Amino acid sequence: MLDWIDSYEERAWQTTTDGTVRYALLGLGWWTIDVALPAIESSDLGEVTTFVSSSTEKAERLADENDVANGISYDEFHDGEASDEFDAVYVGTPNAYHLEYVETAADLDKAVICEKPMESTVERAERLVEACEEADVPLMVAYRMHTDPAVQRAKELIDEGFLGDPVSVHGNNSQPLLKMIPDPDQWRLDPDLSGYGTSVMDLGIYSINTARYLLDRDPVAVQSQMSSHHDAFQDVPDERSAAILVLEDDVKMVTTDSQHAQEDTELKITGTEGQIEFQPAFHGEVTLKLSRGDVTVTVDHDTFDAEREMEEEFDYFADRVLTGGEIHADGRHGLQDMRVIEAIHESAESGDVVKL
Repeated sequence: MLDWIDSYEERAWQTTTDGTVRYALLGLGWWTIDVALPAIESSDLGEVTTFVSSSTEKAERLADENDVANGISYDEFHDGEASDEFDAVYVGTPNAYHLEYVETAADLDKAVICEKPMESTVERAERLVEACEEADVPLMVAYRMHTDPAVQRAKELIDEGFLGDPVSVHGNNSQPLLKMIPDPDQWRLDPDLSGYGTSVMDLGIYSINTARYLLDRDPVAVQSQMSSHHDAFQDVPDERSAAILVLEDDVKMVTTDSQHAQEDTELKITGTEGQIEFQPAFHGEVTLKLSRGDVTVTVDHDTFDAEREMEEEFDYFADRVLTGGEIHADGRHGLQDMRVIEAIHESAESGDVVKL
């Protein structure tokens, strides 16, 4: 285990150190400006050349403020403006806008890294994937946890049998959304923009997808309950959500999520021989605890926050774009999460177990 700790930050996925992918960033909200942009600027294989926003004026102003060469509007992006200035597109807009921008990127023959969840509904996500497949352009869904060193190393241990046979998964993801963004009219509380709801779409996807990635098992059935209480959540059904999922090989998973609660993130996987726990898991700097028999080891890394995770993610994506390598997570992987989220909402509405 000591050898494993010594290799904690190794990029096992890296296949090249040469080349540069030039990005156009779409959707210039706080996440794009404060996290994605500095992550790319710090990366080895990427640079930002173009900002795309609702108006040319806004895009040019933000481009000037952040030393980015080009600022264009969404309409200009659709028209192919400045398309020779970028190789790939990062889509960080509200969920329901992803499809139209990815379709244009595909038409422009640009690689795509699209934020999760992929879209607002399964049907629209399917169209998004098909657009990229038909144009033969690379598509990656931006699951930043996949390239976090703690998650990478935990997956290696699981694949080597550290857990024994996986038995159960417990995941929680909660945050005080209205304290973070004190606006009841924000897009995450608008089902026309967010999709099926807010807590599962925006937070629950972390537990579900990270468990899928670590265990290489997909949910086959779900049963859930959800409710909303605060006035700001009146248009979305899942201010509070809880679901029981059965993964392949009869692994049981419980996941709870809320956009109106104390910030807390946890993912714990228990097997017949050991246990792996991340806490915090998804916000802030990940701490990893490994337990097997009478031995427990805690590994933390105070430099791997969301920006560093995104830096790894963008370099991974660029590595694959530059070399033509296989991408994980691709669009088909992301589609499965959309189907699981849809099933969780369907189960909560019907009260029935929904099979996938």
